[in-house]
Amino acid sequence: MFRDLSRPIETGMPTYPGDPDVTLAPDATHEADGYATSELRTGTHAGTHVDAPRHTVPGGESIDERDVGRFAFDARLVDHRPLGAREPIGPDALPDPDALDGDLNLLVLRTGWAAHWGTDRYRDHPYLTAAAAERCRESGVGVGLDAFGPDPTPTAGGGADGEASEDGEPDGTPAHDVLLGASLPIVENLCGLDDLPERFRLYAFPLRLRGADGSPVRAVAEWEE
Repeated sequence: MFRDLSRPIETGMPTYPGDPDVTLAPDATHEADGYATSELRTGTHAGTHVDAPRHTVPGGESIDERDVGRFAFDARLVDHRPLGAREPIGPDALPDPDALDGDLNLLVLRTGWAAHWGTDRYRDHPYLTAAAAERCRESGVGVGLDAFGPDPTPTAGGGADGEASEDGEPDGTPAHDVLLGASLPIVENLCGLDDLPERFRLYAFPLRLRGADGSPVRAVAEWEE
């Protein structure tokens, strides 16, 4: 079976605070031009997307420098529901490295926060602690999430995501830095994770954007019935 786990790209869709707005609008029309084309304006991290190491690692690999086969994943679903707003996910909530088989290369974390897409509450998603990201690194697995990312998201405006600072806003990108620093994948803003099997294949092929730090993807799960 196949299932689309990606968000539609459309005008006005939610974006990470401070990222460019998304617009998708007609450029040519059948009525005026005899054919149809559209203009898409978007950031590289809009909707369901993958991060390249260059996103937070200076001099890291860009999205087009990674072999295309690295975006076909043997995934394991980890259910973290129910979790509270901005609740940390520690290493003890992840599978022990010794319990993971050698083919696995992505943990898909189901937080339930996909239900808040399109609302301000979506920013208040649970997040990985730096120690949890270190466990992923030790296991050689990346992460996929039904949220803006593995680090906390600012409540408004721009700014880095990361552990909370004294004023309550995120400070730094610890989970991103650990994972991307080890060239491990991060797939963000997944949806449709309800009732997926524990093990499945996930395909998340990016656009071949020269020198880019990430790319929207069409994320598709495949499994045997």
